[in-house]
Amino acid sequence: GDTMVAVTAAPAVKGKKGKGKVAGSDKPSKGKSVSKGGKGFTDDNANWLKPKASAEKRKSAPQKKASVVADDDDADDDFLEDELVDDDFADDDLVSDVSDDEPIDGKADLGLDDSDEDGDGDLGGSSDEEEEDDAQMEVEREAAELDEEARRVAAEDEAELRTNIQRVNKFVLPSGQEIEKEEIVAPDLAMMATRIKDNLATLANFAELRDPSRTRQEYLDLLARDMAAHYGYVPDLVQLFLRLFSPAEAYEFLEANETPRPLTIRANTLRTRRRDLAQALINRSVSLDPIDKWSKVGLVVYESAVPIGATPEYLAGHYMIQSASSFLPVMALAPHEHERILDMCAAPGGKTSYVAALMRNTGTIFANDSKKDRLKGLTANLHRLGVTNTVVCNLDGRAFPKVIGRFDRVLLDAPCTGLGVIAKDPSVKLQKDFKDLQRCQQLQKELLLAAIDSVNADSKTGGYVVYSTCSISVEENEMVVDYALRSRSVKVVPCGLDFGRPGLAKYRDKRFHPSLAEARRFYPHVHNMDGFFVCKLRKFSNKLPAAANAQAGERSTAEEVGGGATAQQTQNLAAGAPGSGLRADAPARKRDGKQGKKRKGASKDAGERGSGLSATPGGKKKRLSI
Repeated sequence: GDTMVAVTAAPAVKGKKGKGKVAGSDKPSKGKSVSKGGKGFTDDNANWLKPKASAEKRKSAPQKKASVVADDDDADDDFLEDELVDDDFADDDLVSDVSDDEPIDGKADLGLDDSDEDGDGDLGGSSDEEEEDDAQMEVEREAAELDEEARRVAAEDEAELRTNIQRVNKFVLPSGQEIEKEEIVAPDLAMMATRIKDNLATLANFAELRDPSRTRQEYLDLLARDMAAHYGYVPDLVQLFLRLFSPAEAYEFLEANETPRPLTIRANTLRTRRRDLAQALINRSVSLDPIDKWSKVGLVVYESAVPIGATPEYLAGHYMIQSASSFLPVMALAPHEHERILDMCAAPGGKTSYVAALMRNTGTIFANDSKKDRLKGLTANLHRLGVTNTVVCNLDGRAFPKVIGRFDRVLLDAPCTGLGVIAKDPSVKLQKDFKDLQRCQQLQKELLLAAIDSVNADSKTGGYVVYSTCSISVEENEMVVDYALRSRSVKVVPCGLDFGRPGLAKYRDKRFHPSLAEARRFYPHVHNMDGFFVCKLRKFSNKLPAAANAQAGERSTAEEVGGGATAQQTQNLAAGAPGSGLRADAPARKRDGKQGKKRKGASKDAGERGSGLSATPGGKKKRLSI
């Protein structure tokens, strides 16, 4: 009732009072009609019958039409005053007629036709354009606000970066007194972690962030000391890691060792398929996924409602709990059916059973381990997994060339310091040092030479040796293989693994054979699996190189004397010469109550039967380590 409606009306036809129409209506006025003989509504007065724009739209109309609209308004007002005199055109009827025929909308014209010939209908179009302009302006304002927000965030990030740079710039090495004080009191691990990160940032941009009065070695020494104290390593191991990796990567390696590796299992294809095994375990509320495209039998277990080592499927031998990295040596070995294969260090049987599955229980596998107490677990796993082509033996691996030889392929997962499985065995942090590296390196060299000597180079399908360790140290990997390359007629061949970092052809001041780049290294911080080294060798001749023949001759001559005596000591012993290191006057036993006479020469019990014992001063027998 409060809405004001602007109405325009056309003048009545001459001589016929009250015969017009209400503005905006196509019907004759109430109670009035147009005579058939009269002029009526023709094209001459069509413009007068068109309703005009509302007051709001008239205000927004262009200035060039302002005068026309004003004249029309005056004429409309005069006409309305004349017509309202009649009772038939009361105010209520006018409002009722308009509201019945045309909707009232503040955003649309009252009956405005776009097809106006005189251009009056353009008023609505201009309003629509202005509304579109207003919408565009709104979008522009929103875009401007977003741009402003982005600039503000960028400014905050830049300010934070400046703050971090300033904090790093303020990092200085502690003095000697501060270091001595830290050694006395318990270490502040939070402060030490912050100092490690600041030190790493300084070493990454050493030219700009360094203290001119300090050398790079001082920063590295502090970093090694802080890492050893913060992560609980002996200093020797941290020094080894810093020589092998850059400081930033050594930090990533140490951090990765603090997180356990994912639990992985291998489907035993002798009893089931991986798909069926996965479905059976999923039905037991085990969350798992395939390891990756490189393995067709591996599954990674995320969580399990039941112990993964006590399910009916495990007890039935459908899978083996095995680390993902231990798949790799067997994949590199690539055994064929009906071959003769030696697993020199087989316990607990994960790799042996994998080889048997690839061979489909054909051929013959010799599973050996030098520790007798570990054979129980090896035998139990082979029975559980359904392996029937394996012979379990307990021998020193170095004796195989003399006992059993002529194998098609040999797998040597050599004993090592375990520097790649620290996440699984944290005791390595404090129990291993450089002396352990040297002891393991010597044993690994002897085992690798024995493995090479056990392989038949004339094999039609084989002649391969795979050497692997769960250590990342160069001393136990590249150095050992390089020694074998110089001592035997072998060469390094591709492993057949599509991932992993290449082996090292140079390390600090040492240079190895270029073919060692065909070996593969795996790291926990890069591949999310235990640290591992895999190298595949091909034996191309059963004959030893000239240099190896000379060394073998000296060694065999020394081994002929009990306990490894040298040839010169043997001659001295036979002549009874003093200072030979061997006593020739060992006392004889008394027989029949008579005093025995002393005999010269070496006792036959002292090494002549190859017992590994040698005569020592005082007549005592001592077993020598080989």
